[in-house]
Amino acid sequence: MTVGLSDADLALRIGHGDREAEAEVCRRMAPRIHLYGLRHLRSAPAADDLVQQVLLAMLEALRSGRVRDPNKLAHFVLGTCRMTVAGLRRSARRQERLLAEFGSALVPDQPTAPRLDDAQLARCVQALSERERSVVVLTFYDEQTAAETAAFLDTSESNVRVIRHRALRQLRICMEATS
Repeated sequence: MTVGLSDADLALRIGHGDREAEAEVCRRMAPRIHLYGLRHLRSAPAADDLVQQVLLAMLEALRSGRVRDPNKLAHFVLGTCRMTVAGLRRSARRQERLLAEFGSALVPDQPTAPRLDDAQLARCVQALSERERSVVVLTFYDEQTAAETAAFLDTSESNVRVIRHRALRQLRICMEATS
C-alpha cells in the first residue's frame, strides 16, 4: 500500500522498481503539473502534453537515482516543469523565425480561386426554393451538421443531404451561366 507514504518514501521505492509507487507519485503530481501548464502555456492540450513529458522525465530520474534529495521531489518536478516550458517556448520562437525566413520557399504557390460575383451568388441563392435555401444557409452559414439541420427542418438527415446536393448543383449551374 503506497497511499499513506510520503513523496520521499515513494521516490525511494521507485528507485527499487516499485511500479505501485510510480503510479501513486504520478497520481499526486499530475494535477500540480497540469495547473502549472495551464498557467504558463494557456492551453489545456499543451498542459496535458506537459504532464506527460514531466512525469516521464521524473520517473526516468527516479528510476536511475538522479534525484539528489527525495524529500524535495515536488521541487524537482517544478524545476522540470520550468525547464520543459522554457524549451517549448524556445522551440516555438525558433519555428517562428524559420517560418518567417524560409516559409515562402516551403509552401508552393497556390493558385488563387476565381473571385465570385457576390451579387450573382445572391441572385442564385434567391432563385432556390425556400427549403433548398434553408438547407444551404443552415449548412454553410450557420455551419450546422446534417443531423442538426434535419432536426431544425423536421426531416431526415438523408433528405437534407439530397436537398443540399440538388441545391448546390443548381447554384453551380446558375453561377456558370453568368461567367
